[in-house]
Amino acid sequence: MTGQVSRAEYCVVACAEAWRGDGEILAAPMGVVPRIGARLAGLTFEPGLLLTDGEAMLVGDDPEVVEGWLPYRRHLALVAGGKRHVMMGASQLDRHGNQNISCVGDWKRPRRQLLGVRGAPVNTLNNPTSYWVPRHSRRVFVERVDMVCGVGHDRAAAAGPSATRFHELRRVVTDLAVLDFATPDRTLRVRSLHPGVTAGQVREATGFPLTVADALPRTREPSAAELRLIREVIDPEGLREREVPS
Repeated sequence: MTGQVSRAEYCVVACAEAWRGDGEILAAPMGVVPRIGARLAGLTFEPGLLLTDGEAMLVGDDPEVVEGWLPYRRHLALVAGGKRHVMMGASQLDRHGNQNISCVGDWKRPRRQLLGVRGAPVNTLNNPTSYWVPRHSRRVFVERVDMVCGVGHDRAAAAGPSATRFHELRRVVTDLAVLDFATPDRTLRVRSLHPGVTAGQVREATGFPLTVADALPRTREPSAAELRLIREVIDPEGLREREVPS
């Protein structure tokens, strides 16, 4: 912790910032901290965001109040049309942004079966996509993913304009840092470090060489108003601290 702000609360703000500038789109956060972050963005600097309950309802400031109905076919149309910014999880992620949520090991005989490919290819090729990794480790940040679900920059480029036209990997938020792909070869780099974290810790927890600037900023601290919203309005039960313990 730095002062009275927990690591989880820095992560919430970092996730919220991923939706800054998006306007009136569907925010699709996957995970406790991204969900709190999306709601924080909607209550502060991005009031146009719409969130789902994970099924078919559209909700706004108050998740108990249903603002609209989103049949699955309409949801798929939004996914294909780009009016959506998803923050997915990643069981594996490589330097190019290729993501795996399907299996670990040889896909013909995997050591572990996970979620499956699900909508990751369509998400990454049609919408802005970010990732949330609550445990930054070499098990997640790997040299090569065992199976490609979400499409990274190298594979999108190899597939040509049909894949790159709407392909946008925006940022990766972890319990240690915020990363993005703002390098000449569009590979991962550290954008900011959470307070109390060193660049060496992030390098040690990453399974490939990582671009790290000499002078890195700290992830921005939540304002007093944002802290009140997080603690009293959005997550009074403190579920964020279970996902990212201080």
